[in-house]
Amino acid sequence: MRSSAMMPGAAALARPASSSSATSARMSLTGRLFISVMLIIIFEGAVRKWVAESSTLPLILLRDVLASYMVVRAITRGHFRRLPQLATIMGAWSACVLGWGLLQLTLGESTFAVLLIGLRFWLLYFWFGLAAAVGMSERDYIVSLRVLLATLVLMAPLAVLQHQSPPGAFINQSLDADEGSVFVVIAGVVRTTGTFSFTSGFTIFLATCAPFALGAFEARKRKFSHRFIALAFLGALAACALVSGARASIIYTGGMFAIFLLGNLVFAPMRRKGLALIAAVVAVLAVVALVYLFQGAVEATQQRFQVAAESEDLVERISSIFLGERGVLDRFTWLGAGIGIGSNLAQYVQFSGRTVFLYSESEAGRTLIEGGLVGALFVLVKLAVVVGGIGIALKRSLQTKAVFPILVWIAISLALITWPVIGQLTANGMFGVLLALGFLSLRYPTLRLFG
Repeated sequence: MRSSAMMPGAAALARPASSSSATSARMSLTGRLFISVMLIIIFEGAVRKWVAESSTLPLILLRDVLASYMVVRAITRGHFRRLPQLATIMGAWSACVLGWGLLQLTLGESTFAVLLIGLRFWLLYFWFGLAAAVGMSERDYIVSLRVLLATLVLMAPLAVLQHQSPPGAFINQSLDADEGSVFVVIAGVVRTTGTFSFTSGFTIFLATCAPFALGAFEARKRKFSHRFIALAFLGALAACALVSGARASIIYTGGMFAIFLLGNLVFAPMRRKGLALIAAVVAVLAVVALVYLFQGAVEATQQRFQVAAESEDLVERISSIFLGERGVLDRFTWLGAGIGIGSNLAQYVQFSGRTVFLYSESEAGRTLIEGGLVGALFVLVKLAVVVGGIGIALKRSLQTKAVFPILVWIAISLALITWPVIGQLTANGMFGVLLALGFLSLRYPTLRLFG
């Protein structure tokens, strides 16, 4: 079976883009809404921890309203006609989730408030990503990537400052305003959070930026300044990962970098393999220089790896991420505990601002426990998206002789499987952003980031 059959309608996004002056056109309202939602997701944590924690619900409401308006606008303007099959499947899935949630509510396994939160986590930002994919132009896409990568460059000095500051410094303040609640790599060395309220948000942000920062390094550059900018993107990504103190960021970024180097050499046409090799050498030298510059951060992370290796079973940890923790199947019921009930927003509402992991910390476990049979179906849907997306991205990479589409869909696949997409606010929103950019990468696989 061809990969496009796994994602009906996605082939429409994979048609070669015209080489018209689309990148010089004005941005659409959809593009501006998309960037607004993305920036709120990136900076809402900074407002919450450094300005006013009470802004949590207003900020969430604001971006949800903007995301919802974008979906409604795509429906009323007929944007979904560009991908009718995917829109139909998404509509059927939405009806399935809503019907199952109402059944849980009727049988006393949920409440109306939890159901609304569940529909938000299970549906809204998936619709948002699809609405952006069908409603954004190439100009919208390129400007969105420029804004995303600009925030990455701005995030790097903040992350370095956090790494070099003590846990009790204002710059490392957490929502609890308690130095003891600040996560550390080793004693005295914090796990950086950037503008996010928690370490996982920063990790997810880096995972979102990685394929595009690497894609910028691969993209065609017309001026010397473009090469400098691309190097700045790569350097910011590497610096943020090195000082993050998060094992997931180190492993993920290193893995993506290795895939990029190999793929750039493999996919490059024969006449450009020499240039690809030179670019690879420059990229490696830049990363090696940053590793030397942040040697203290590297040593602290190495100690963290050693401590973790002594205190936990690596195989069990990895299996819990992909398959759920031990005991998940024992708590699994055909009906489920209630769609949305395991999310941090539901916990925040039910426990007066406190987050309590009553159900599962892993995405796989949370999906099964919340949704029951529909949760199991959701897992299968995710696998279909992974297989279909990777297949189409591989086709586009072969057509364009560029590794960029593959990088983006590897990122999406790992996000679907490992991120707490239906449980954590930042992960949920950033996945919608990444999904939109992933579909657009199939539509515009030649990254004209520099004009």
